[in-house]
Amino acid sequence: MRIRSVLTVSTVATAGAALLLAAAPQGLAAQPAAKVPVCKAKVLKIGAKQAKDTRIVHITVKNTGTRTCTIDRLPVVTFGDLDGSAQPVPSGESGPYKLGAGKTAYATVRTIAALNDPEARRVDSIGVSANPVAGRLFTLKQLGATKKVKVWEPVTTWWKASQAAADKSLKKEVG
Repeated sequence: MRIRSVLTVSTVATAGAALLLAAAPQGLAAQPAAKVPVCKAKVLKIGAKQAKDTRIVHITVKNTGTRTCTIDRLPVVTFGDLDGSAQPVPSGESGPYKLGAGKTAYATVRTIAALNDPEARRVDSIGVSANPVAGRLFTLKQLGATKKVKVWEPVTTWWKASQAAADKSLKKEVG
């Protein structure tokens, strides 16, 4: 009985809202929100640096343009000539991430869980993309790495507003 009464109230409220919108003068009708455009490659500056913990790489993307635009909320991180990319944690589907003018987004990548993992592969470059925008390839020197990067079952956080938030998200998701 309780569910039915809630549905009735909801139906009446919806019908009332539709009636109000239909009766509103043309100039007052609800307008769809303006769509935020996808960032152009020329306004994005992508960065990557290996952390003190050599299992971690910090990546960034900065909007150097004068307007807010969007990138995919899931960074794409690839490793040398290996197939595949780092898997997002938490798992999820792509979607827009708004990046304000002059703002930077941050993500944390864990390339390998245990440095002594016998399955580890070694690479001398990492590719980073703020999909769907083309990315950038980083050499060991550009990453600040002294040895090849060890990779096995890599994961990446979603873009976050700060490096601390990205690091915290990684710790929360994978420990």
